[in-house]
Amino acid sequence: MNLAAATNESLAELSNLLIYSSMAVYTLAFLAHIAEWVLGSRSKVGRTAAALTESSAGAPVRVQVTRQGGGTAVLDKPQVVTRAAAGAREVPDGPGAAGGDEKGDLYGRIAVSLTTLAFLIEAAGVVTRALSVERAPWGNMYEFSTTFSTVAVGAYLGFLLAKKNVRWMGLPLVTTVLIDLGIATTWLYTESDQLVPALHSYWLWIHVSTAIFCGAVLYLGAVATLLYLFRDGYEAKLAAGGTPSAFARSVLERLPAAASLDKFAYRVNAAIFPLWTFTIIAGAIWAGDAWGRYWGWDAKEVWSFITWVGYAAYLHARATAGWKGRKAAYIALIAFACFLFNYYGVNIFVSSKHSYAGV
Repeated sequence: MNLAAATNESLAELSNLLIYSSMAVYTLAFLAHIAEWVLGSRSKVGRTAAALTESSAGAPVRVQVTRQGGGTAVLDKPQVVTRAAAGAREVPDGPGAAGGDEKGDLYGRIAVSLTTLAFLIEAAGVVTRALSVERAPWGNMYEFSTTFSTVAVGAYLGFLLAKKNVRWMGLPLVTTVLIDLGIATTWLYTESDQLVPALHSYWLWIHVSTAIFCGAVLYLGAVATLLYLFRDGYEAKLAAGGTPSAFARSVLERLPAAASLDKFAYRVNAAIFPLWTFTIIAGAIWAGDAWGRYWGWDAKEVWSFITWVGYAAYLHARATAGWKGRKAAYIALIAFACFLFNYYGVNIFVSSKHSYAGV
């Protein structure tokens, strides 16, 4: 074995070690997020959030203060509400996973710190894999999955760095990343190797990297959409005078308002839609260079287009009066389901030029 081959093999082993190490740290972050939610459920702020939600639809919260001379005055406590579309409920955002609990907030910050550390370790593993194969680190499903989860966590941390209220997404994100890496290392792992000739192109860097970024951000939008449906149902039950279960009160009352979740999901999906359009166009150009045709109704091409149609329908629904809210959210989830099938189903179960089955 020559020196270059030995070096590449060592780098591949180091990459595997880094990926497994990141999984260990993500597991610690998962436990810290669990602690944040559990401690937050016991907090006074968490227990009173539902009452604040109900009061927001009525009179302002009033606070009695004592003056120095012995008299009292009643002041209106200003309300913090999320502006929604006309006719929609206006309720305050929940207090977050920590529920205002000091220990809960501490565990939440520990969870974010551990997530950041795991992200750096996983990113190092992806870069090391690229060095071991001397190409872009997304030539098969294993590499695509590890890069995908890295970018998803990076996007989440980017939102936090921009001071966006998204820490509530930490638990579902870390859970999904652990599942993704578990599938990648258990069933999708492929030894470092070179690509088939058709994939030797600079379009591999452009087309696939854009697809990974789009998918990672669309995932964040899908999580927000799903939580919006749960929170919207919770708010509707409160507005109708119903009594949600203790679990629903403990968890859903601490999430942002349904309007906030809906707005976040819409902005994410709308911002990434043009980039997904570019991904399809870039893929068509690459297909023209590699296979001599721009579009051949290959399974991957078809499902990429179906995904594009799904998100286009979602954006159109958002602009249509009768389809805003839950109906549009269902369309967004269907569109993301199409992306997931395009990600896993086509590559593994469908025979096509893009298939990674058996790799």
